[in-house]
Amino acid sequence: MALPKKLICLLFIILLSGCSKLNLNKEVTEPELKEYKDIPKVFFCPVNDCEGELFKVINSAKESVHCAFYDLDLERIINILDKKSKNIEVKLVVDDANFDNVKHLKFAIKDSSSGLMHNKFCIIDNKIILTGSFNPTENGAYKNDNNLVIIESFYLSKNYEDEFNELWNSEFRKGDNVIYPEFYLNNKKIENYFCPEDNCAYYVAEEIKKAKNNIYFMTFSFTNNRIATAIILKHYQGLDIKGVFEARQVSKYSKFNLLEYQGIDVKRDNNKANMHHKVFIIDNKTVITGSFNPTEGADTRNDENIIIMHDKTMANLFMQEFERVYNQELSVAE
Repeated sequence: MALPKKLICLLFIILLSGCSKLNLNKEVTEPELKEYKDIPKVFFCPVNDCEGELFKVINSAKESVHCAFYDLDLERIINILDKKSKNIEVKLVVDDANFDNVKHLKFAIKDSSSGLMHNKFCIIDNKIILTGSFNPTENGAYKNDNNLVIIESFYLSKNYEDEFNELWNSEFRKGDNVIYPEFYLNNKKIENYFCPEDNCAYYVAEEIKKAKNNIYFMTFSFTNNRIATAIILKHYQGLDIKGVFEARQVSKYSKFNLLEYQGIDVKRDNNKANMHHKVFIIDNKTVITGSFNPTEGADTRNDENIIIMHDKTMANLFMQEFERVYNQELSVAE
């Protein structure tokens, strides 16, 4: 009896996703790390004023501002960084492809790797983290669909500061494993990983495997076999799954056609600019976001970051953004 084509396809991608072994970077022997700070915030561009929120946090800095941006062209942000540098420590790392806009800044350096320095994060005063999919550019703030997460946390700040120091010292595409991969903020678990050293795709796939009811995702680019396989297996277990892909990134390399062929509800976005999120929402209680697109390049060649927030409140906010993007008909772009 011949196997159904869909089953053959599924078995093939499972084989592909299992071909490489992972050297996992942690053993859970530490006691639980807990802290209590302000409630994390999230802003969605262009619905919210992401530029204004970034400006306010940078302007509030008293000791230091360390930022790693793939791209930066907002004059207001460039100017406030320059102004703050007169009185406090400011350091900036930008991908070499986008360095011209900031090359006049004495505190700015460019990456020197063959991959992308694709991060979009800042550490303020060693205690506040800004991360997400938001590049501080005109398109990033006012045309593309993006998210900006702001979290006050000692543990998260230490993780990002260590990563930033690696970038500042030209240690691209490598580095030490994250020191605090898991901790609790206000009794809600947060996980944090950096690519390529922490195997980001593994942790995304593991969260998907834990799903019991639903998985919703928004991805600018999606080519990763491991993550696609995890989603397909959950589809065959009967979970409700919906996904939005950036339309211009749907190519022969994209997982759009594969997921659609398997019967999963996926659609191209309707923003004439970019649907730039890199978000997974799982069981209405877990959110994965950051700079990490689920691609092979992001997992193995680029400098990237992800945070996994086990927080129903944050999941609800991201779910509202998912519904807006999923149901969007008219573009925000002119």
